[in-house]
Amino acid sequence: MALIEDAQFTRIKNRVGKAIADYDLISEGDRIAVAVSGGKDSYTLLHMLDTLRRRAPVKYELMAINIDSGYPGFRADIIEDHLKEQGFAYHIEKTDHYGIISEKRRPNSSYCSICARLKRGALYGLAQQFGCNKIALGHHMDDFIETLLLNQFFVGSLKAMAPSMLADNGVTTVIRPLVYVPESEIIPFSRNNRFPVVCCRCPVCGKADLQRKRMKELLADLERENPVVKKSLLKALSNVHPRHLMDKGLTRIPS
Repeated sequence: MALIEDAQFTRIKNRVGKAIADYDLISEGDRIAVAVSGGKDSYTLLHMLDTLRRRAPVKYELMAINIDSGYPGFRADIIEDHLKEQGFAYHIEKTDHYGIISEKRRPNSSYCSICARLKRGALYGLAQQFGCNKIALGHHMDDFIETLLLNQFFVGSLKAMAPSMLADNGVTTVIRPLVYVPESEIIPFSRNNRFPVVCCRCPVCGKADLQRKRMKELLADLERENPVVKKSLLKALSNVHPRHLMDKGLTRIPS
């Protein structure tokens, strides 16, 4: 299946290319593990990195990795069929994360935070196992902005995500090439290209993350008044003035 190369394709491709250039996300000889969940974002990321790989002045390799958390009804076979048909190098890692989460989580608490930690650990291990020095995640512009607001409103911390950062294991670099791509462009792009989107089958997914949904609603309301509010918030993440903040570690005057 060849991607539909329309104006939408070009916009996303150019945004991903700009992010790679601005933050030096990919270098000669990189071997990148692309986390493919079966959702629209990760499919878009994988296909865009492959498109750019074919045209890039530097050589790099991709390997798609899916973590099957073991939720009843999860269709990893649909993801595998797509990856195989498209000729991607891939690995499906079958786990019992669902069993671990069911045993360890507190009553009425979310699956999501434990699930994310388990998947992150599995990804780090698999990246090293398959000789990948980088992991590419499908977080887009809206994810960056919503995380910024969530941390300010509910955690009391001024932080979001980084386009590139060294992972917790101190070895692998995590990159997020969709940082400039809004979700509003990914949704129709995924539909037009008929990506076989697969639900994670978490029993509470879509219900537990009410705070993030509230941030989406807030941003939608603000965007009706100010169409560039998301671009402004994203720009703020790279336009920090520590002297005008209250963190004593940043504002301390040398003696």
